[in-house]
Amino acid sequence: MSTLRVYTVDEARKTILRRRPPAEEVLPPAVAARIREVFGEELGAALAVRRIIDAVRREGDAAVRRFTELFDGYRPETLEVPAPEIRAACRELAPGLLESLNLAAERIRTFHTRQARTGWVDFAEGGLGQIVRPLDRVGVYVPGGRGRYPSTVLMTVIPAKVAGVDEVIVCTPPGPDGRVAPVVLAACAVAGADRVFKIGGAQAIAAMAFGTESVPAVDKIVGPGGLFVTLAKQALYGQVGIEMLAGPSEAVAVADSSADPEICAADLIAQAEHDPLATSILITDSPELARAVQAAVERRLNDLPDAAAARSSLTERGGIVLVETIELAVDLANEFGPEHLELAVRDPWRLLGRVRNCGAVFLGESAPHVAGDYVAGPSHVLPTGGTARWASGLRTEDFYKVISVVAIDRPTLERIGPAAVAIARAEGFEAHARSVEIRLKGGAP
Repeated sequence: MSTLRVYTVDEARKTILRRRPPAEEVLPPAVAARIREVFGEELGAALAVRRIIDAVRREGDAAVRRFTELFDGYRPETLEVPAPEIRAACRELAPGLLESLNLAAERIRTFHTRQARTGWVDFAEGGLGQIVRPLDRVGVYVPGGRGRYPSTVLMTVIPAKVAGVDEVIVCTPPGPDGRVAPVVLAACAVAGADRVFKIGGAQAIAAMAFGTESVPAVDKIVGPGGLFVTLAKQALYGQVGIEMLAGPSEAVAVADSSADPEICAADLIAQAEHDPLATSILITDSPELARAVQAAVERRLNDLPDAAAARSSLTERGGIVLVETIELAVDLANEFGPEHLELAVRDPWRLLGRVRNCGAVFLGESAPHVAGDYVAGPSHVLPTGGTARWASGLRTEDFYKVISVVAIDRPTLERIGPAAVAIARAEGFEAHARSVEIRLKGGAP
């Protein structure tokens, strides 16, 4: 039996193309056991996160240290990574890796520099316009622990710096030895992060939201994380800004008979490798390609050193959808609204105008979505879970605010003021109406 099942359009709409938001209360047994151990009772993830947040708000660093020890198994005496350790990390990297980080950083910086950030004022009628101001301080969460994600550092810190943010701090959980991986610290140096703290989980998000003795309060928190991080960002929105609530990663490939089945299989597996909850879907009008991709996936999984996560993802959440036309394939992709969309077709530019819902679109077989993860240029922090229907990927404008500018000359006030008076009285706000009327009458009698 093939790992990757083939679906009809109707079957796919009822299964793999249907949104299945993660069940917050369905916790891995190890996490549920740790929550019982920490809190002494059965708690859902949301309530556990709420207790962590409340403790950090009351106790600051002490709570951060306590929960770090309880959840991660070590007690950090100093939360911040000293600058000399960050600089030294650059010298620890394998040959060529620092150059690779610098190449990726330069492409990311160039792309985000080209994104619009303009103020303007039209002085007709007195003056209407906007001024653009960067945020003062931003917090970046970078997943860590046993994983290492220097790419997330580059994809979050650099757009913030390009936008003009004065101070960017990074929070990331260290490994079992209590150290942050040198490649992550090197990425912080390359990207221009101002400070790095070796803390993770909900306690890191709360520390950045409220501020503690060691961690400064920020205006906005960005970056992906696990369930506790996502729930903490959701709970603290309003206390602090957030960019999005990241879910499991997704990729949809639209391919015709010209596509290379080996490349299609490699991309599906690459996406599935992220997480058993990741989604990898191929939509094609070619039954021959579908069969060839099924076979290629099996061969490649058998050759992958650790295929457990990818195999689980492809079996439970992946699949191939057979359609009558490539145009319908793009329409189905729009219905799903994936994080990544690949157009592996003869003329991908012809279909670009039909694309409406995705975080990023990759045109042609020379543009794998993996390039977007690391070196293409746009940030890889992208909307998931169908939010691409209204949301965009992380960009420079996430790090600044737009302030409206209003200057009204006397002739304009005389022209538009009576309308403001009428609307204010219709809403029952007499003082509002009189605030305009006193100006129209030339001031107090």
